[in-house]
Amino acid sequence: MRRQRHFPRGWDEERVQRVLKHYETQADEEAVAEDEDAFGRPSHTTMKVPVALVPEVRKLLAKHRPTSKRLQPTRASSSPTKGRARG
Repeated sequence: MRRQRHFPRGWDEERVQRVLKHYETQADEEAVAEDEDAFGRPSHTTMKVPVALVPEVRKLLAKHRPTSKRLQPTRASSSPTKGRARG
């Protein structure tokens, strides 16, 4: 029996395949430039937070910018956000 796939709103099999192809064919230099661009913005920061504190951090962020959809908790299980392997 084939398992039915569930995608987030706005995603489908075709979009997933396009994203996979993009990252699988991306040169290392392009990947580094993309990462530097994403993490190099002076208005943002990246930090490690213990998993147990994530709900509290999300609440604080929601109070700071309540209109931002990006700060809303997701229903996704504990999947990594930066899971790109380098060879």
